[in-house]
Amino acid sequence: MIPAQTLFTPATLASRADGSSIVSGLVTELAAGTDLELLLERFLVSIVALAGAQAGAVRLLTDDGQHMRLVAQQGLPAHVLIAERLVERDCGMCGIAADNDVLGWVEDVQSCARHSNDPYFGQQCRRVLAISLPHGNQVLGIYNLFFEADAQINSQTQTILRLIGQLLGLTLHNARIERERLRVTVMKERQEMVNEVHDALAQTLAYARMRLPLLHDAMLAHDDQRSLKYFTDVKSAVGEVHDNLREVMTYFRTRMDPLGLLHALQGIADGFFSRTGITLEIRNSGQNLNLTDEQEVQVFHIIQEALANIAKHSMARRAVVAIDKTPQRLEFVIEDDGLGMAAPSVSTIVTMATGLAASTHFGLEIMQSRAQRLGGHLEVGMKDGGGTRVRLVLPMTPTPTESSV
Repeated sequence: MIPAQTLFTPATLASRADGSSIVSGLVTELAAGTDLELLLERFLVSIVALAGAQAGAVRLLTDDGQHMRLVAQQGLPAHVLIAERLVERDCGMCGIAADNDVLGWVEDVQSCARHSNDPYFGQQCRRVLAISLPHGNQVLGIYNLFFEADAQINSQTQTILRLIGQLLGLTLHNARIERERLRVTVMKERQEMVNEVHDALAQTLAYARMRLPLLHDAMLAHDDQRSLKYFTDVKSAVGEVHDNLREVMTYFRTRMDPLGLLHALQGIADGFFSRTGITLEIRNSGQNLNLTDEQEVQVFHIIQEALANIAKHSMARRAVVAIDKTPQRLEFVIEDDGLGMAAPSVSTIVTMATGLAASTHFGLEIMQSRAQRLGGHLEVGMKDGGGTRVRLVLPMTPTPTESSV
């Protein structure tokens, strides 16, 4: 088969307008996920050559279904492009093709000229073919072929043109699904940002707001001792808000390493000592973790938060992230040899240590929320021999191979 990159050059097509090659090339491009507009422009060159036409265009129905919008073209004069950029859905044979899965000729090309006063239709263009772009029971648009003479197309070529229309309809349907997926993803990320900001800032700001009237009353009473206390409380709360806001902003600026969770963790470890003075080791006995992209992101930020707490509060010299996997569960343990926690206890949900700063308290709440999203649980407590231990446990769904063993 002719390579895709040579199949669509005009010189090659002039010598080989092979319908089967066009279809197979289109299938290959669809599987490769080529950019939609580039795909349409490229295949119009092939389709125009196959049919012996002089120009081609692809039109999609607008969201309101009232018009057809020109999204790709090949060979149309510039002044025609302007006039044909947007046409009514019910316009002649093109409108019929937009309502039904058909291949039909425009019998009166003068009707096309009503969009402009240009003499293109009826002189340079004497026949127009309209082919539907269907998917299932729905027509998503049409494509047109423009001919200089009263051309005739044999039944075999018509069948290929219909097949190409169906494949392009599939492409448009998949592109619509992808746009919807991206829209949902953006909405989800915005909601996640709202949740993060609320979790990280709301309680501390409420605390500062309650302290301000007390500070005001103490100042009016010239009670220097109480004034200093409430001022210190407000100052501390503002500092916590500032630190937490920076962490949230850093999280939303940072995306998961494209090489995956383990590569991202090793990247943190490589620069951890230079930033914190603490040696960080990654121990992985799990090999293939079998996590989705979304799961990797959540796990990464749980570990990132635990390491941030170690850097800020532990006074440790060494820290370890250990990863272990069994058929039943995936476990991440983050430990340090630092000061530990003033009131050690362990909970299968999350343990709040009275000895930790308030900012760490909020960080643990966010970690807990992430663990719950993953269907797992988080444990925080003292490590044997001193230091702090954070343990994230995720249930594993056996793969067919594992379950059959």
